[in-house]
Amino acid sequence: MRDLTSGSIPRHLIRLAMPMAFGMIFQTMYYLVDLWFVTRLGDAAVAGVSSAGNVQFIVMSLTQVLGVGTMPLIANAVGRKDRDDANLVFNQSVVWAFVCAIITLIGGFLLAGPYMRAVGADAATREAGLSYLRWYLPGLGLQFALVSMGSALRGTGIVKPTMLVQIVTVVMNIILAPILIAGWGTGRPLGAAGAGLASSIAIAVAVIMMLVYFVRLEHYVSFRRDLLTARWDVLARMLKLGLPPGAEFALMFLFTAVIYYVIRDFGAAAQAGYGIGSRVMQSIFLPAMAIAFSAAPLAGQNMGAGKSERVRETFRWAAIIGSALMVTITLLCQIRPALFVRGFTEEAEVLAVAVEFLRTISWNFVASGLIFTCSGMFQALGNTVPSLVSSASRLLTFAVPALLLSQRPGFQLRHVWVLSVVTMTMQAGFTLWLLNGEMRRRTQVAVV
Repeated sequence: MRDLTSGSIPRHLIRLAMPMAFGMIFQTMYYLVDLWFVTRLGDAAVAGVSSAGNVQFIVMSLTQVLGVGTMPLIANAVGRKDRDDANLVFNQSVVWAFVCAIITLIGGFLLAGPYMRAVGADAATREAGLSYLRWYLPGLGLQFALVSMGSALRGTGIVKPTMLVQIVTVVMNIILAPILIAGWGTGRPLGAAGAGLASSIAIAVAVIMMLVYFVRLEHYVSFRRDLLTARWDVLARMLKLGLPPGAEFALMFLFTAVIYYVIRDFGAAAQAGYGIGSRVMQSIFLPAMAIAFSAAPLAGQNMGAGKSERVRETFRWAAIIGSALMVTITLLCQIRPALFVRGFTEEAEVLAVAVEFLRTISWNFVASGLIFTCSGMFQALGNTVPSLVSSASRLLTFAVPALLLSQRPGFQLRHVWVLSVVTMTMQAGFTLWLLNGEMRRRTQVAVV
């Protein structure tokens, strides 16, 4: 356990963020290597795997319920020096991780087909996406165990073990991708199914590694048989914090599904270009997001200790450092967007879509970083409803106008990207206003 209630705020923030960023860089390598091999299969495979991968937002919505319900409660318990409550929350998190995994597997296999039929541009795209999903679902189910254990460690101020597990499993995934997708060394290429299987195997190894760490090395929180039965009072505490962020990720699934839906008439090449551009976008700013994610446990422990001024300083430093990183990435995307996507496709139409997407959408990187930082602060403050309200506002400002625009003559892909930038900027301003009000209410100290 690491005490974050004293000492330099920027130093704590960077110390927490560095291992996260390092792990995210390796995660980025996995995304890009996986994407590179999938693009060798053609536009339909890229479009299918990308649209199928959107299902991950649904799983992430459930993992957010679990993770956000776990981390702040443990961080607050650490701040109060209440080890018993930290252990109770951790073990309850493990119980519900198992329940969520079962729900994911059953629901995924039942709904994968209808989902792909709704968003796939053509039969080949739908088949590739369905094949990928069927083999990726076991890995998605296992994600809950990783989130439970990783969130518990983050709440206690420890992030290095999670980073090391990420590195090992990403390297494994990078090795498995060419073997399973392209059939290197086996002569039996599995195509899109191989991408899903490689991810599932790597995640399974990650779960085993984390279990070994907890059994042998972790001492502050640990598995306790007497605490591994459902406690509804603890679940209520977890849901109070976790449900709003979980609903946020469900909304992300909806927003992305809307994009795939409104651009499907442009064909598989357009969906492939968007799929490449969006995955590259997620990859290149992940290290900057490590700053935002680090703010939650740091502010959470200080909230538990009643140190309001340190909570405010945590937000200010996270916003400053994160925004500086996002500005740098935005400039790169404005100057050389093709640099990020050219290696993934030789199709001129697909490349043009991906380049235009990155050049336009990069204008909202700073706004996205501020929104994520605010989300972490809401977790630390113990009220995640404002974050959900902020995300839900985009149903009115983005999803509805996008659907209406798609029905008008002269509709172009660029209209969707510009609309996204405008509405994300509006959401960032709204979220900052909500956070300022919540900070005043909870601590009598404003963030700005």
